[in-house]
Amino acid sequence: MAPLAHTLALLAITVATAAIEVKPLDMAQDSFDDQYRGCGPAMTAALLALNHSEFQKNPFFAQVWVKAAAKWQSQAPPQSQAPPDSPLSPDQATAIMAYTMDDLHKEFNAAVRVAGRSPQEYRDNFHFKTFHFLLTDALVTLRDAQKRECKELLHQICGVQFRAKCGDTIRLGEFTSMLTNETTGNCSGKETLLQVWTCQGVEIRYFSDNLQNWGVLIPPFETFKVNQVTETGDKTVIQLRSTGTYSKHNCEWLKGDTTGNRLGRRGHPLWPWGHP
Repeated sequence: MAPLAHTLALLAITVATAAIEVKPLDMAQDSFDDQYRGCGPAMTAALLALNHSEFQKNPFFAQVWVKAAAKWQSQAPPQSQAPPDSPLSPDQATAIMAYTMDDLHKEFNAAVRVAGRSPQEYRDNFHFKTFHFLLTDALVTLRDAQKRECKELLHQICGVQFRAKCGDTIRLGEFTSMLTNETTGNCSGKETLLQVWTCQGVEIRYFSDNLQNWGVLIPPFETFKVNQVTETGDKTVIQLRSTGTYSKHNCEWLKGDTTGNRLGRRGHPLWPWGHP
């Protein structure tokens, strides 16, 4: 091979290698993982004042929330596919609807992954506090309604190489949506196939913006044991089995509520600045 051609070939290989995203599966210690154990009523009481502040600081969230609330109200049972005896409050249902709309989940999860770095990071830079609480609360409510059934999922990720060590305990570190059998065929390049047994994930598609795109939502605090890792060429298969939950945060907002208000009640719609 001519020197120039050889150099270009090496450069192409280097660029292609650099483009591959590598993600370690570990305990995701920077994740904000609050389960709000023992403080649900107090958090509910603080929602209106806190949400008022967050809508001002996070206009994208405010915009999607209003859109989701309007859609849920217009498509609530019996018009929607959701069960008519839904256990969710309007705010809980709206939170799930908002999560599935306009790629809000991408911005939200990016914030969730780092908001647990410190109390200051959570207080000052995480402008999804009400959303995180309502989504977590909704998943707990649905899990109870679904009789706490465990689920087996198959999740394919193309272009990303996950790294895990057999025997380790890991968390996904964000709110992760998976379908029961989510495969799109062959990936070009690196592929990771997650075989997941979850006992905290719950079915959300009947409350979502699109039934076809959403399945089971797994919270960031569920722990999994890495049972098996198999690498064959560009394909990695990782088997994860639920072992319970772990949170290093609990009722974090109530440790330093700076709004000066504790307003609101369960079932009262959280419109921006208190207006529908």
